[in-house]
Amino acid sequence: MIPTKVLLGAALCGAAAAAGVPAVAPPAVAAAPAVAAPPASSPVSASPAKISGCLASGDGYLRAHLAGAIEAKIDWPNSGTRCEGEYRDKPIGVRLSFQRTAGGAPNLLLVFGLTGVRAGQPAHAVGANLTVIVQGKSRIYGTLGDTRCTVDSLTQRPLPAAGAYRLEARGFCTQPAHAIRGDGDVLVSTFEFAGLVNYQTSEEKPEP
Repeated sequence: MIPTKVLLGAALCGAAAAAGVPAVAPPAVAAAPAVAAPPASSPVSASPAKISGCLASGDGYLRAHLAGAIEAKIDWPNSGTRCEGEYRDKPIGVRLSFQRTAGGAPNLLLVFGLTGVRAGQPAHAVGANLTVIVQGKSRIYGTLGDTRCTVDSLTQRPLPAAGAYRLEARGFCTQPAHAIRGDGDVLVSTFEFAGLVNYQTSEEKPEP
């Protein structure tokens, strides 16, 4: 079995080559169009058995409808879902990842790169770069930029940890994510989630 972190690295290089931009080592993200990479402390290297929950507050979740090469109606509650997020500066925004394995379903990892999001601030009409990975199957799909998916509503709420926010968003994709490794396309027609973003280690300071 090829580790997913290796697969994601290959996906980033492939996406960069397709977009005509230099490849960069993961987890850094090249200028758009590029495939969103998971946070530095990404769940891709974590064992599913160690996943306990998304947010300590108990109100994290991911819901999405996938069609095409992956047919799935995702409804992941806080318990059993791993979520992580961080600020990124090229382009400015945030990156959130969600992972879960349950009931014999594929071990999926979804990564959302949201452009222009700042610490603590609400947003609308945000471009979203989406990567979908079927872990252990060498199947990776990416939108290769943030023009195919849009977040139409985004709010943030501070959490007890310094620089940490609960980010809740709702959006849709008008075009599919193309196969970077594997076959076919995946359309994520709708998605909504609440997860963690930590701004503390970046130059982007939380709002007072």
